[in-house]
Amino acid sequence: MRHIKIGILKEGKIPVDERVALTPSQCVRVEKIFPEVKIIVQKSPVRCCSDQEYMNAQIEMADNMLECDILLGIKEVPVIELIDNKTYLFFSHTIKEQPYNRVLIREILRKKIRLIDYECLTDTSGARVISFGRYAGIVGAYNGILTYGLRYNLFNLRHAHECDDLEDLKSEYKKVTLPSVKIAITGGGRVAKGAMEVLDDMSITKVPPEEYLNGRYDKPVYTQFRSEYYNMNSNGEPYDRQEFHEHPERFVSDFYKFARNTDLLIAAAYWDTDAPVLFTREDMLKEDFRIKVIADITCDIEGSIPSTKKASTIDDPLYDYNPKTNTVEEPMSDESNITVMAVDNLPCELPTDSSYNFGEQLIANTLPSLLGTDDEGIIARGTVTLNGSLTQDFAYLQDYVEGK
Repeated sequence: MRHIKIGILKEGKIPVDERVALTPSQCVRVEKIFPEVKIIVQKSPVRCCSDQEYMNAQIEMADNMLECDILLGIKEVPVIELIDNKTYLFFSHTIKEQPYNRVLIREILRKKIRLIDYECLTDTSGARVISFGRYAGIVGAYNGILTYGLRYNLFNLRHAHECDDLEDLKSEYKKVTLPSVKIAITGGGRVAKGAMEVLDDMSITKVPPEEYLNGRYDKPVYTQFRSEYYNMNSNGEPYDRQEFHEHPERFVSDFYKFARNTDLLIAAAYWDTDAPVLFTREDMLKEDFRIKVIADITCDIEGSIPSTKKASTIDDPLYDYNPKTNTVEEPMSDESNITVMAVDNLPCELPTDSSYNFGEQLIANTLPSLLGTDDEGIIARGTVTLNGSLTQDFAYLQDYVEGK
């Protein structure tokens, strides 16, 4: 029986990412579940699971991945490291026509690589089958609470990356006692659910959006806003979920009424570039705009939230936004500024936990289709390039590839 060789890539993108697609114990399970599979792990000095841990599990190690058929990474593979005619799975950050990755997609096409993007792996209903969303939400909400405490000198928490694991992180945020603040979470997917895990675990009361809007509380509360709560059909028709997802350009934002009643915003909603922004810079200049701390987990630069002018980093996670000048300033530098947390790789702060969670999804939801018959089209929908061409679903990227 011919073995299919799956390579676990070391992460080559800078800044360094410690996550991995499969942990040592998961590699062992994969080889048992799929007898035709042999896993080879590329040596790495920075991975959250050490080379020795893989060797202890009797997983083969190698310096290069030339003999592998399928290569699993996390972040974009450096262009210089791409191998011709291989199948790669990683987050390519090309499907939104990101200019900084045009060279990457061109090289993938030139080398006739089959690129399967984790972000595009969906079930028949369109729901993603694999992501780091839960951990992005957990760390993002924690960072939002941490930022609020710093801004108002209420408490000091260890940064998430200074915690050993999720349990250690929980022990940290359970020390917190918040004043009677109002916290808004946008979104309804894995990211929002991860954020709500933290707030629920802190015993912060969840209230309905309608009650949140005008309610007065003597304790901290939060609410969750799905898109129907802050988007209105511009023609006056009732909100229709399907229409919003198919034609977001037909809608306008109605979020400002909530911005007047919110202290901390945790932005966890996917944003389509054709959809309305959450609020504008002009809104932020109004006297009754109440939000002073924004944890932007989605981190769409110049996207739905005007204060997200740049991504921040794990080592330097905060900055202030001055709506008067539309510029970035030092964090907590002026009371009239908005303090922003916009780290774009939040799951990296808990690399071991998030890697294990990701690997479980990979084993359950992706590998059966990748190594089998793909009856539900999961792999087909996630395949961006094949044999030197864009696939039909991603033909819209052609102008982007050509630099038009």
